[in-house]
Amino acid sequence: MNQMNALAAIVAVSLAMLGTASKSAAQQGGSNEDEAAIRKVIVEMTEGFNNHDGKAAARMYSPDARFVSVRGDMMNGQAGIEKGLSAILTSRAKNATQRTIDVTVRFIRPDVALANVTNELSGLVAPDGHALPSHQELSLRVFVKDVGVWQIAAFHNTMIAPFSPPVR
Repeated sequence: MNQMNALAAIVAVSLAMLGTASKSAAQQGGSNEDEAAIRKVIVEMTEGFNNHDGKAAARMYSPDARFVSVRGDMMNGQAGIEKGLSAILTSRAKNATQRTIDVTVRFIRPDVALANVTNELSGLVAPDGHALPSHQELSLRVFVKDVGVWQIAAFHNTMIAPFSPPVR
């Protein structure tokens, strides 16, 4: 029985070490150039939003991407995301601006990365037409590198402290 316990302990330690090594390698999987390319895509998304250009704000999504807005609107595919963003940018966000506060990029694999992006939005209007106060949003963006190009496979957005003033 002691040999079984010793074997189980060796297996557990080996698996733990393998998991740590894999996690470490995954976090270091992307190059500086890859991170710079992802950050450039994030800037392009923000510029598209601020120019109220749905096509420019959506061109970086993969054909089968999924987008979930802060209000829970769900859009599927690059074409669907472009259509949905265009509708938002010509209605409730037609005078809105977005300012990026923070970006963190973490590589899962050399060709998959997560980006957490904090933005401050101002100029939005509620469905009833009244002006909404400026607020911060946090998005999680899943990037996938395909044929040397970083695209967004998934985007999910949420408000930060939606019922209290933003932290300054």
